[in-house]
Amino acid sequence: MGDSATANDTAGAAALEALLERRSRRRKGRRGFFRVAGGFAAGAVALNMAGMDKATVALAQTSTPTDADVLNFALNLEYLESNYYSFAVNGTGISSGDVTGTGTQGVATGGPAVPFASPLVAKLAAEIAQDERLHVEFLRSQLTSSAVAQPTIDLSVGPNSAFSKAAQGAGVIPAGATFNPYASDETFLLGATLLTDVGLSAYIGSSTLISNKTYLQAAAGILAVEAYHASILRTSLYALGTMGGGALGGTAAVTMDPFATTAAIAAARAKLDGTNSDDNGIGSAQTPTIIDADQTTSIAYGRTPAEVLNIVYLNPAAVTAGGFFPAGVNGTVNTSG
Repeated sequence: MGDSATANDTAGAAALEALLERRSRRRKGRRGFFRVAGGFAAGAVALNMAGMDKATVALAQTSTPTDADVLNFALNLEYLESNYYSFAVNGTGISSGDVTGTGTQGVATGGPAVPFASPLVAKLAAEIAQDERLHVEFLRSQLTSSAVAQPTIDLSVGPNSAFSKAAQGAGVIPAGATFNPYASDETFLLGATLLTDVGLSAYIGSSTLISNKTYLQAAAGILAVEAYHASILRTSLYALGTMGGGALGGTAAVTMDPFATTAAIAAARAKLDGTNSDDNGIGSAQTPTIIDADQTTSIAYGRTPAEVLNIVYLNPAAVTAGGFFPAGVNGTVNTSG
């Protein structure tokens, strides 16, 4: 019995290792293809790849980041998420006491507080806003004087805002149109899912770069909270898609098909990071996909820091700024591609 169990465990571990190795090879191959092919999604503005020289590509990080580098990379993403929820709940960004540090300090621009029709979604937003603020404060407390400052962050409303460019690139709205994540419960949930799913994959992908076990445990704890957030956000969108606004306790309007919209956003993110495969929408009314994971293993997707920056910069190339971070992120881990 014991020998059989040991053999099974060994075989299972070998199978998992082989699966992860195959995924790694596929990701590298697809990344090479999409670097050449370019493109965000159907209807997106084409990239001028001819203008990219070897010096530009060489911007990508080649040295192994330290634990502080990885935590500061995570802090940039927490600044992004924390400000989004703060604007959605309060109509203002996070406290000025939580944005100082090394590097160039920037301003976060956003929109007005969401006129929540559902008391449930309003309470959900407030709780997540508090969680994300505490994540910012925790990471800053661990990094102390080496914590990076909040960079310039674009969470604004307008046809040229990062949210609108992301929605246009995904084909969710026409070119030149505006996606306003603060307009309703539905648009808020879509904006939140866009950001939270990316942040979740960042913690998974960065975990192997952390050597200090205390920091690794803390990162795992934040990862778990982000997973809770992603699950309830995706479940809420599923409820809207299947039962309408009344499903969330209110009269939230449903003007964008949550199933088609999240599928388009997921496809766009997967093209941006170069894999064309590591993302899921919320499925369909008949077959929900509440977890954003490999559907053959139920293992959540992870992204390298460079792949995450491809998405938040809204650019599949090797660049140091764009999209939600118009001037780039602070710290040494700052280049996509």
